[in-house]
Amino acid sequence: MKNKIVNWIKDYSEKSSLNCLIIGISGGVDSALTSTLCAETGIKTIVVSMPIHQNESELLRARNHIDWLRSKYDNAEGIEIPLSHIYDSFARFFADNVNGLALANSRARLRMTTLYQIAQTNNGLVVGTGNKVEDFGVGFFTKYGDGGVDISPIADLMKSQVRELAKQVGVSDEITNAAPTDGLWEDSRTDEEQIGATYEELEWAMTSTDDVMDLTKRQIEVLRIYERFNKQNKHKMVSIPVCKIGE
Repeated sequence: MKNKIVNWIKDYSEKSSLNCLIIGISGGVDSALTSTLCAETGIKTIVVSMPIHQNESELLRARNHIDWLRSKYDNAEGIEIPLSHIYDSFARFFADNVNGLALANSRARLRMTTLYQIAQTNNGLVVGTGNKVEDFGVGFFTKYGDGGVDISPIADLMKSQVRELAKQVGVSDEITNAAPTDGLWEDSRTDEEQIGATYEELEWAMTSTDDVMDLTKRQIEVLRIYERFNKQNKHKMVSIPVCKIGE
């Protein structure tokens, strides 16, 4: 699995005539695995931490991962770009009409803008870090935020596969064992708190063929959670609708 993904990244980079890989990291396992696989290609890899009022433990994990990558791979570089002051200036314009979720998503979009600035400056690709459950199951990402990328090398991996592969490539236990969080909230609420189900439960829901009559009360609840998120976020997981003239 590792070699297939690494070779896929290399092939795409060569075909696109772009010679740098840019990854935003959060201190979580998805971005840690993705950045490690990118570094494994031998292509110049720029790993970027972009804290916005970030929880200290998340920030420390990101810094530690950058240090580890730089010590292991000569082609890996690390940057920390604080964005709190930019976000605060932006948020002040909406102080009279606050929408918490919209502002939270703005954090992801500021990070996306930052990554593309670095990518265009370095003739590079922005590499996505979403897994299969997030990207194609519950749509748990920000449209034109962390969903705004050029390639998605781990988007066909379930969360459990991400954790297993991360361990295989040497990602630290402090990252692989950390509770998943999207980094958009100052209270560091986890993904599972926001969704109402664990990734293990969501993986089951994505693949379940069980007869509903055989399910437990919790399994029925998880299926409903999965179906609700899948439906309400479908617009993020399909191509942009186009008005076809002549049809």
